[in-house]
Amino acid sequence: MPQFDRSTLVIVDDTADRESASDGHSRYGAYIAHHADQFHEGGEPLRPTEFAVAAWRTATSPVMAPGYAVVRPDLDRVEVYVGHEGGAQFCAKVGLRHSALAHRLAGRRLDWECAPWSRPGEVWPVLVGPERTDRPAVLVTATVLLPVPESILVTPTAVRPGRALTGEAKAVVAALAEHANRNLAPLVAGLLGGVR
Repeated sequence: MPQFDRSTLVIVDDTADRESASDGHSRYGAYIAHHADQFHEGGEPLRPTEFAVAAWRTATSPVMAPGYAVVRPDLDRVEVYVGHEGGAQFCAKVGLRHSALAHRLAGRRLDWECAPWSRPGEVWPVLVGPERTDRPAVLVTATVLLPVPESILVTPTAVRPGRALTGEAKAVVAALAEHANRNLAPLVAGLLGGVR
């Protein structure tokens, strides 16, 4: 498991990708080949925003597990999508326990729990709904949106799976991960306020 901290939401590991590749080159490249229809439009290269969406979706869980880009386990999701105005956006879903809320709910409600497979004292535990069902539960999730600057996107030249397309996809995933770690991580840390 990669080592995360407050400033790291996404880790890209080229060494693990190469070492676990059946072709000796890239496990991620094999996933791109398996999802080749998502990396072109009628045989033409995708626009940079759509390419970023396809590259990120393929690089992360649940499509690729473990992912080429591994997202910190306490986050429900970190996705890239095309926004209303056509630009790329990050969307992160962050589970918040009641103790992180400024306004506490009246009465005792069930809350997020650490996943049963989590180790005691884990810094970034996976949160799951409560096992008990004998009283109401209020599970709070914050949605954090972050625009992705066009300057970090890649204009793909390749449409067929292979080293060129894999290289272009890796370049955009690395740029997206760096942008998330630099700009999305502080927003998530501010929400959690050191509470987990």
